Amino acid sequence: MKKILVFGGVSYNLMIDVDEFPAPVPQTIHAKAYHEAVGSTGAGKSLALKRLGLDVVFHGVIGDDLYGEKIKELFRHEQIPFYYDIAPTGTERHTNLMKNHTGERLSIFLTSPPADTPLHEATIERLIQESDIIFLNIAPYCRKVIPMIKKHGKEIWCDLHSYDGASEYHAEFIQHADVLLYSSELDPNYRQTMQTWMAQGKKLAICTHASQGSTALLPTGEWIETPALPYKAVDTNGAGDSFFSGFLYGYLQGEPVRRCMQLATVTAGLTVTSRELIHSELSVGKLYQEYQRWYENI
Repeated sequence: MKKILVFGGVSYNLMIDVDEFPAPVPQTIHAKAYHEAVGSTGAGKSLALKRLGLDVVFHGVIGDDLYGEKIKELFRHEQIPFYYDIAPTGTERHTNLMKNHTGERLSIFLTSPPADTPLHEATIERLIQESDIIFLNIAPYCRKVIPMIKKHGKEIWCDLHSYDGASEYHAEFIQHADVLLYSSELDPNYRQTMQTWMAQGKKLAICTHASQGSTALLPTGEWIETPALPYKAVDTNGAGDSFFSGFLYGYLQGEPVRRCMQLATVTAGLTVTSRELIHSELSVGKLYQEYQRWYENI
C-alpha cells in the first residue's frame, strides 16, 4: 500500500449556527447552537483518508497549549501518526458562522501560524523519504518543505482551494505540483486555467463547483464532468477535503478517473450531511454502499 504524507492545515475551531449571516451593522446575534472541533484542510484530508483504509501520516503546526493537546488527542484516537512543530503564536483557531438552511460558511481566522515557524527538518525529510505521495496544502510553512520533496522526487498533490486563476501566493505551489485541485468559486475561467496547467505537464487537474458538481481534465485533453448528488447539506466544512480524499482512494485502487470522480462526489456528499469534519460512518464499506445507491442502481 502506498503511503500518503499530508502537510499543513490543522486548527481548533468554534462553530456557530445562525439563520443568516449578519449584515455589516452593529447588532446582537443569538446563535442557534455552537460547538468546538478540530478543523482545517490537512486534518480533514488525513481523517478521511484514514477512514478509507489508506496509510496516512500527517504533519502540522500547533501551539504548546490546550488546543494543541486536543488536536493531538484526536489523532491518537483515530490512530493517525501526527508529527508537529510548535508555532510561537499558539494553535491556529477559526470562528465559523454556519448558515443553518444552506450549510454555507463564513470563516474568521483568529490566529494563524507564522510562515517562519521553526521546523524539525530532519524529521520532515525522513517522513518525505518514507512516503510515496505528498498531499501539500497551502499553509505558509509548507513552502519550506517543497525543496525537500523535490529532492526526493516525490509526487505532489496540491489543493489550491478558492484560487482565482492569478494569485501570486499560489504560484510556487502550482509550479511544483504534479496534480492540482481547486474550487471554481473565484475563477469563472477555470477551464482555461486547467488547460494552462496541463500544457505545463501536470498529470491531472480537478476543479469542484460546490452544488454544481466537478470537472476533471486529463493529459489526453478529455474533460470529465460529474454532477453533484442531492445530499441535504447541513454543514459544508470538510466537503472539499473529503472529495479529494475519495478521489485519491479510487486513484490508488487503479480506478479510471471517471469512477474516481464519482467516489469523490459520494465522499463529499456524505460529509455535508454531517456537522463534523468527516461523516461519522465514513468507511470503505459505506462509500461503496452509497456508490451503488447512486451510480449502479439507476
